[in-house]
Amino acid sequence: MRFRRGARLDPGQVRDVRGRGFGPAGAIGAGGGLVGVIITVVLLLAGGGSGGSGLNLGGTDAQNETLSAECRTGADANQHQDCRIVGVVNSVQAYWAETIDGYREATTTFFTGQVQTGCGFASSAVGPFYCPPDMGAYVDLGFFDELESRFGARGGPFAEAYVIAHEYGHHVQHLLGVLERSRDGSTGPDSAAVRVELQADCYAGVWAANAVETGYIEQLTRDDISTGLDAAAAVGDDRIQERAQGQVNPESWTHGSAEQRQAWFTTGYETGDPAACDTFAVASP
Repeated sequence: MRFRRGARLDPGQVRDVRGRGFGPAGAIGAGGGLVGVIITVVLLLAGGGSGGSGLNLGGTDAQNETLSAECRTGADANQHQDCRIVGVVNSVQAYWAETIDGYREATTTFFTGQVQTGCGFASSAVGPFYCPPDMGAYVDLGFFDELESRFGARGGPFAEAYVIAHEYGHHVQHLLGVLERSRDGSTGPDSAAVRVELQADCYAGVWAANAVETGYIEQLTRDDISTGLDAAAAVGDDRIQERAQGQVNPESWTHGSAEQRQAWFTTGYETGDPAACDTFAVASP
């Protein structure tokens, strides 16, 4: 994945609180690292908006000043991981802003260890996640190392982009009123929770199909898409359960199998059309 060298980045869409203390680790995400891995949206939605009163998304801190100074153009995104994630966020939001009437931007927050959100405290153990009450995506960048070392993915820039685009898929679902359908508590390959996650995978594929047209991405190669598919498979419920427990229990799935996740990302990528991502319209996703 290569960015256009002259593309102007907007680091204002990213909030950097790495290294900032937020008190003791919160209840959200305890034990969720293995089962939730890439998105713990069900846990976060179950928490409602509790714990959000202390959240302050405003202001400028030293870390954000660093992002603003270092992440100015696509050339910076080609050299530095932080700037690369900024570029992906910019591209994803540029696409959805052109696609959805009344699109409202979400803020991506970089954190380490734990973070306070509109959904309460969360730890890095839950993996990257989206919080509906504050419309924020949260990621400890150390997760991308774990994606390779712990979950066996090939990794790389587009694997990271897939994760970010998936989170923004949840943001789109929130804006469209779909995300709340995962709150019914159901699990299993055909559950609402899995359908929501697979739709977010499909939306990630749709963005990838349109990424070059956003003006930020210069080129996506077949190998890029391959690493995205590999990352999607690595965080399939079946792969995670097999690795952690030595057995697979489909009835407890909340995110979908490796095959399901790859299939829906591919659907989004090959069609480039969000309308093709209605995972609730099929008998079995």
